[in-house]
Amino acid sequence: MKKLPPRAENLRRALAQEAARIMAEHGIRDYLTAKRKAAERFGVTDGNVLPRNTEIEDALAEYQRLFGGSRHDETLAAQRNVALSAMQLLSEFEPRLVGSVLSGTATEHNDIQLHLFAERAESITFRLMDLGIDHEVVERRMRYGTDRVVAYPGVHFELEDHVVDATVFPVDGIRQAPVSPVDGKPMRRIDAAELEVLLDMEEPTRAQ
Repeated sequence: MKKLPPRAENLRRALAQEAARIMAEHGIRDYLTAKRKAAERFGVTDGNVLPRNTEIEDALAEYQRLFGGSRHDETLAAQRNVALSAMQLLSEFEPRLVGSVLSGTATEHNDIQLHLFAERAESITFRLMDLGIDHEVVERRMRYGTDRVVAYPGVHFELEDHVVDATVFPVDGIRQAPVSPVDGKPMRRIDAAELEVLLDMEEPTRAQ
């Protein structure tokens, strides 16, 4: 993206901040929707000054640092602990945590996003049934690069008053992550052991 004049750059930053506020306060999860609402509020019609998703993500992290305070820390810790519980319950499917709960930008409105790996997606629904967990079977579309989109089955369920949204990949899908809607790079994934380390590292900070 070419460099804009200072005034336009300032406008882009303001749009990113407004889009971040909208996502944090109104529970909007889609970056495109948030930036369009921000542009509408500012009366902007020039698409060249719309912020990138990465800029909105940075602004969202900054918004949470400034205004979220301990409440954001507590919400994120709760989401990550429930994610760990879900991953332990579904450990046979090599669960990986992804998305905003991993990156730390999740708001109270965000679902916990997991990637699971199985030869048959039905195995996961049977496991949830055995656990007595009500769930909904859904479809999730994942992007690989700029021109390849693949549909995968998924499951949507509640655990400890949090919503978990899990996408089910083939077993060999663990080798290549789909691209992130934020920066277009392969999604960062962590397993349960890595999540435990992350939670242990953050515990002293929350205790202060």
